[in-house]
Amino acid sequence: GTPCVAAHSTTRALYGSYNGPLYQVRRSSDNTTRDIGVLSAGGAANAAAQDSFCANTTCLITIIYDQSGRNNRLTQAPPGGFSGPAAGGYDNLATANKAPTTVYGSKAYGVYVDPGVGYRNNATNGIAKGDQPEGMYAIFDGTHYNGGCCFDYGNAETNSRDNGNGTMEAIYFGNIKVWGYGAGNGPWIMADLENGLFSGVNQKYNAGDP
Repeated sequence: GTPCVAAHSTTRALYGSYNGPLYQVRRSSDNTTRDIGVLSAGGAANAAAQDSFCANTTCLITIIYDQSGRNNRLTQAPPGGFSGPAAGGYDNLATANKAPTTVYGSKAYGVYVDPGVGYRNNATNGIAKGDQPEGMYAIFDGTHYNGGCCFDYGNAETNSRDNGNGTMEAIYFGNIKVWGYGAGNGPWIMADLENGLFSGVNQKYNAGDP
């Protein structure tokens, strides 16, 4: 019953009627940019447009557009106040062609997150705050993960800082075991709630997280 307030995908439209841009790329040869849209309303990304624009050069993903209509687009994450790559400066942008995939029978590109890559929006519109209800959904490449801290997609502070325990809600994907963890060797889906990853009701091990 909660409204959709952010919808990000570089591979396809997330609404049957969506016919706008999915993401923007910037090529290194001349630093020009191009929006990559869909082949048809509600359809797959126009990967051929990216391939043509980025031929014989390197492209980075500079914007991931919000398809919900609230303009909660994602851009290069600014310096943060926590340890890690963000502490010393801006996060890196993803290379545009490193995650090829197929959607609806057509070629598309996902977002390949190398360590240090990050996108953020600190001026959001309509995103849940405090204890307001919210739900999250994401698709990850099950073969691409590590034990670093912390690969997330979700809702965080809008000042790029650690504002204390429980001040963010995000989906984590990886196999770090410093906080919570699940069965087997991972990777696990866990909740990153700031200053801790949670795999279930128990503080550390939760066998129900496969």
